[in-house]
Amino acid sequence: MKLASYQHQDEVRVGVVDGDQLVDPLAVETGTSALGAGIRCFATMQGVIENQEQAMLLARKAVEISREKGVGRFALAEARLVEPLRPSTILCAGSNYLSHNAEKAGSDTSGKEPEFFVKTADCIVPHKGNIVHDAALTQKLDGEVELAVVIGKPGRHIPRERALEHVFGYTIVNDVTARDRQVRFRPDGSSWYELGRGKVFDTSAPIGPFIVTTDDIPDPQVLNISSRVNGELRQNSNTSQMMWGVAELVHVFSINLTLRPGMVIITGTPSGTAWSMDKELGGKWSGGNGIVPAKGYLQPGDEIECEIENIGILSNRVVSSAG
Repeated sequence: MKLASYQHQDEVRVGVVDGDQLVDPLAVETGTSALGAGIRCFATMQGVIENQEQAMLLARKAVEISREKGVGRFALAEARLVEPLRPSTILCAGSNYLSHNAEKAGSDTSGKEPEFFVKTADCIVPHKGNIVHDAALTQKLDGEVELAVVIGKPGRHIPRERALEHVFGYTIVNDVTARDRQVRFRPDGSSWYELGRGKVFDTSAPIGPFIVTTDDIPDPQVLNISSRVNGELRQNSNTSQMMWGVAELVHVFSINLTLRPGMVIITGTPSGTAWSMDKELGGKWSGGNGIVPAKGYLQPGDEIECEIENIGILSNRVVSSAG
């Protein structure tokens, strides 16, 4: 099932994508009184996630009634989509594709274990929201398409073989990065990463446009993943190329934290970032799969699209902080 959050008058509500239409279960209930009080969980995506079994049953019933009676539905293209959810915690795994490791300066842990950093709700912008290019922060703003895992069931020390049972669904996150804040060099020329200032800043986590539940993506390791800047193909890979798959990452992060419904894990990016063309920061272009080498880092006016099979396209424009 594909879900979206959208602006409905002065509130945000959750809709179910049905082809090129968006079905609002709350509107179906208002028009028919056929779903009952439990449908109030669709007032927020967090409510849907926390009540997922009941919510999925009600959503399917709402779509059936909407098709039959023509109530509670409108064109998806007319919806003002917002971020599908706003997690307080985004757990991030870096250096998780061999191809990306091959195109950049290495850190002490690159390719040995998932790099662990965190983004917060303050970083989030929705589909079609603006990524702010703040020249006081960075001159080397880069984008990274990443599969994002939405946790649905709480747990700590989750075994790998049970990990996918804790997943509600999947969305897309663009892990926007200030490369000149991230990559630092020691006197001997070796590099280390400052993942705080390089990764955590306003508008550094575009998310959306949809969450697709696990019944439509039973295997997260078979999805094509790509990004484009101004229409040029920059990244093009498949989630099968992850070194640590979704189940492993859920297991690893649950060792540190109790994973809770609505938390998000992002899973790394493949090659093709602008970093690959930056020799000053240790970049090494590797090419392949039809990708086009970046002419430079993201600039105001650029449009970056992140696409993952069965989920959709997350599109954002870069704007200047100067206005």
